[in-house]
Formats: sequence, C-alpha cells, structure tokens
Amino acid sequence: MKKLLICGLGSIGQRHVRQIKKLTNGTMQLGALRLRNQKIVINDKLEGIKGKTPEEQYKLKLFTEVEAAIEWHPDIVFITNPISMHIDTAIVAAKAGGNIFIEKPLDCSTKRLDELENLVEKKNLTCMIGYQLRYHPGYKKVRELVLEGHLGKITYADLHFGEWLPGMHPYEDYRISHAAKKDQGGGVIFCLSHKIDLAYWIFGFPFSVYAVGGKLSELEMDVEDSVDILFEYKNNNFNFPLHIHLDFIQRKKKCFINVVGEKGSVFFDYCSNNLSAKISNKKDLNISYDDFQRNDMFLMEIKDFLSCCESKRITPIPLNEGSDVLKICLLAHKSLISNKKEIFDGK
Repeated sequence: MKKLLICGLGSIGQRHVRQIKKLTNGTMQLGALRLRNQKIVINDKLEGIKGKTPEEQYKLKLFTEVEAAIEWHPDIVFITNPISMHIDTAIVAAKAGGNIFIEKPLDCSTKRLDELENLVEKKNLTCMIGYQLRYHPGYKKVRELVLEGHLGKITYADLHFGEWLPGMHPYEDYRISHAAKKDQGGGVIFCLSHKIDLAYWIFGFPFSVYAVGGKLSELEMDVEDSVDILFEYKNNNFNFPLHIHLDFIQRKKKCFINVVGEKGSVFFDYCSNNLSAKISNKKDLNISYDDFQRNDMFLMEIKDFLSCCESKRITPIPLNEGSDVLKICLLAHKSLISNKKEIFDGK
C-alpha cells in the first residue's frame, strides 16, 4: 500500500486530508508531520473545533520529527506548512524520492530553487503547485474567451482580491498566523498570489511590474497589507496594462476579474459565482456557477495530481510555472521597496 505524508495540518492541510481520504477511499496509508501539535480540528467552513487533534480526527500516523517521517518512506508528500518552509521541505521529500504537491505559493524566496528543480528532474518526480483557482469554471471561461480571441485585442484587465485578515481564520489570532509574519512568507503578495497566478495563466509573463502600497492599516503585522500592482504586457500576443489589487483590510470580501477587449468584455465575480460577458455581434453571456462548490476545486486538483503520480504525466500546474509566479511575486516585492518599475531580465 502506498504512503502519503502531509507536512502541516493547518486549515489547508486538513482540507487536503479530507479530499485525499475521499479520493483514495482507504487505499493509501496517510501520515502527518506536525511541529506545533495544536489540538484543533478545522472544518470546511473554517470553524475550529478544539480539544481533538487532527491526527485523531482523520486517523493519521503522527510524526513530530522530519527524519522519522522521511524514514517512513512516503511515496507522495504534500507540503502545507508555512510558505517560507516550502522549498526546504520539498527538497527533503525529493531526496527521499517522494512525489510532491506544494501548496501555493512555491515559496517566498528562490534560494535553493535550482536544487529542487534539479532533484525533481533527476529523479523524474511528479510535482504540482496548488493554485486551485485555475479549476474554477468561471476563471476557465474567462481564459477561454481571451485565448480564443472572442474579446478581440485586449486593452485592459483588472484582478481584485480583498478580505479582512482577522476574519479569514476566525479560530486563531491573526497576529500569530503565517500571513502576518514576514519570516514565514506572509503579506498579501505571497498569501494572495492566486491573482498573480491567474494573470500569468491567462496572459503569460509581464514585461514589467510596478507595485505601490505596503503596511497601510492598523493591523498588527510586519508585512504589507495592501498592494496595487501594474503589469505591463509587451509581446506578440498582448500589449496592454493589467492591474491587480490585493488587501487584508476589506471587511466585506471582494474578489473579481474584469477583462476588456476591442470586441467585448468579461466580468467574473468569484464571491457571487456569476459571470457576464458582452461581445459585439453576439448574444450577451450570463452564467451562474451556483452549483459549483469551493471544495470542488481542491478535489479536482488533487485528483489530477494523484493521477499524474500514477501515469508520470506532467501536472497541470508544474514546478516551472510555480517558479515563474514566484519570480513575479518577488519582482512586485522589489518594486514595492524601490518605488520603481521593475523589468524582467531573463523572460
């Protein structure tokens, strides 16, 4: 029987465990590496149930030391610990020959990235980055309309995500969460990098990045809590500005994408699950995705990953794409500090 190890049992780690158990139905041995050992079970509604450990709830073999977990010889390793630990943990897993799923983002630094890339290639390992929003049919429809040319020449795009950090994980004090800590890869650029990934997935690498914002609120954290980023696209396919807004401040969650072209425009509101498009010489498009549940994205990405592990196919979100998104995030950070437009020098 194959073994699967999950490194970190916070909210996303526990969510992944539930999806894995549904998909594998007892055909895998499941273990967990835990360093904090908090007694709290977190459900799909992000409600914390204290007094019981996740390993008890989900019947996982518990490891409290990395060495012991690796000596268990897991075939698959899920990296769901703090962002700053992702690449280091993945390298340990890769050296042991484990296929790797890394929760987004890949990391907050490219230190040792080359080492991980070389190990994955040398050992022919399966690797996937957990940008699950790519699996939402709303975002897939936006991408389809853009890439199939229905909107014509793209002239502008806007991606927005804002949510009050203390309300994101109500079961814990936000001040001790990794999102609020610089040394754990916190801040909106890394923690909310889904929007940066979506821009990359739909439009590719930007020519330049300019970011403004920083620590603007009274939230008790040592990282940026609000950022506006301008991507400049200059290539054979696209030549236009793209705006991304990210913040931890808005009390009412807001999450959308708006793309404007010469022949039409499309707007998708993630919070209401509604998409609307107006395209010249075509009937207006209005789609509701009310039947699509948030967990569906996690189920689909994990199903794809496990299938790729079996078939040795390249995953839908491979390591090199996670690396590209990380480099864009780092360039946004660099611009935030320099207050200058930063241009890619190798892409």
